[in-house]
Amino acid sequence: MNRRAWIKRGGAAGALALLGGQSIASTLTSSEILKFNPRPLADPIQLNFNENPFGPSAKVRAAMTKAFDDGCRYPDSYSRQIVDMIAQKEGVPKDHIVMAGGSTEGLKVTGLTYANNGGEIIAARPTFLAMMAYAQQWGATVNWVDLDDKLTHDVDEMEKRISSKTKLVFLCNPNNPTSTLLEKNKLMDFCTSASKKTIVFSDEAYYDFIEEKNYPSMISLVKQGENVIVSRTFSKVYGLAGLRIGYLIAKPEIANKLRQNIVADTNILAISAAMTAVKDDEFYNFSLSKVREGKELMYATMDELNLDYIRSSTNFIFFKTGRDITTFNKQMLDNGVRVGRPFPPYTDWCRISMGTIEEVKIFNQTLKKVMS
Repeated sequence: MNRRAWIKRGGAAGALALLGGQSIASTLTSSEILKFNPRPLADPIQLNFNENPFGPSAKVRAAMTKAFDDGCRYPDSYSRQIVDMIAQKEGVPKDHIVMAGGSTEGLKVTGLTYANNGGEIIAARPTFLAMMAYAQQWGATVNWVDLDDKLTHDVDEMEKRISSKTKLVFLCNPNNPTSTLLEKNKLMDFCTSASKKTIVFSDEAYYDFIEEKNYPSMISLVKQGENVIVSRTFSKVYGLAGLRIGYLIAKPEIANKLRQNIVADTNILAISAAMTAVKDDEFYNFSLSKVREGKELMYATMDELNLDYIRSSTNFIFFKTGRDITTFNKQMLDNGVRVGRPFPPYTDWCRISMGTIEEVKIFNQTLKKVMS
């Protein structure tokens, strides 16, 4: 998907991109623009961080504006309110919830808590690196397990590698950057078995984008008292990446230990935004529908170009460019589109985040140009 020379920033009624004499106007109504707050077109367009191109929604913005009056207060009492809400949402007691300034803080704290000073983390390669990179700074070791031929976690090999020195097994499911999803029975069997031997961390940042019916969250194992930690975030489908708020779910003895090490707590505005976002079903469903629409447009262009790709369970697509990713990234950026960084060892694959439909169309045109 490819083609884009320059982009002009549009007004509140909808951005307009001029591309090769063609105009790409907003597909949203004026009401949708006000309610869902699509980001304006920019140069370059940024499709590299798996962000939601919409939001905060009008309801969330109103809640944050109101919360400014409480900006002089410490967030402790407000944190208790959102813990109550999340506990009810996830169906667990309040003492199972650990709030953090983004789920990345939760990942880093977990790695530090359990794997510092020589403790081992077993993790896939490639995957989301925040936990492992941070823990290594505190003396942890990482036992990397390459993905299988379907570009998903090789959980059979991961389980074989668990030993007395293994403190954590990290799963990002759906996986970042590949967007792949473990088969649900295999996931459940692995997490149940592995959690008897060590702690399993299930990063579910992209859980909301899974379309398979009745796909299990590992919160179900937390409820059974297993040694499982689940992370969730408000950064993706809720469109609050810039506000930094996420949470961990674990049984009390694990949650208490993690809570003591949280450094980056959240804040009044983020709490108010998250509490409103959880109830804003209109924005939630709109975001999911636009991700589906954007992915189908990208798939069609990739099919036209005969490019290999993975049908995604996330808000991004992993596809094979057939050329070195560093070269491809520069070619795309030179044409006004910023795509994902390299993810070794898949150096001829690219991760492309979902944008607004206008951004997706620009990406598709740019991809065609670069691949021609």
